[in-house]
Amino acid sequence: MQSNDARTLLQCAVPTAVAGVIAAVLGGVLAGGKGALGAVVGTLVAGGVMAMGLFVLQRTAKSFPHLFQAMGLVLYVTQFLIAAVVLAVFRDTSLFNTRAFAFALLAAVLVWTAAQTRAYLKAKILYVDPESAEAKKSAPAGSPT
Repeated sequence: MQSNDARTLLQCAVPTAVAGVIAAVLGGVLAGGKGALGAVVGTLVAGGVMAMGLFVLQRTAKSFPHLFQAMGLVLYVTQFLIAAVVLAVFRDTSLFNTRAFAFALLAAVLVWTAAQTRAYLKAKILYVDPESAEAKKSAPAGSPT
C-alpha cells in the first residue's frame, strides 16, 4: 500500500470511527445495551465493506487504470448490495437492536463517503508525469524518442 493510499484509508476510517462512537452512545441511550451493540456492529460492517472497496479500487487503479471509472461504479453497486444483504440477514435478529444497526450502518457509509471525497479532493496526486513532459520538450527534432 502506497503512502497516499494509507493516508486516504486513515482519513476515512477515523471520522467513521468517531461517527460509530457517537452512534453507539446514542444507541445506548435510546435503546439500551442492545442499541449500543447494534450501532457498533453496523459501524463495523460499514467500515469493513467500505475499506474493502477502497482497497479493491486502489488495486484496480494500479493494475488496470483504464478500468478505474467503470470499476468504481461496479464497486459502489456491489457495496450497496452487500449492505442490503447484511441488512436482510440481520432483519429479525434478537442479538442487537436492528434499528440502531441500520441507522449506524447508514451514518457510517455516509461519513466514509464524505471523508473519501474530501481525501481525494485534498490529495495532491499528479495526473501528468512532469519528467516525461520535460523529456519530450527537450528532445531534438527528428529524434526517435
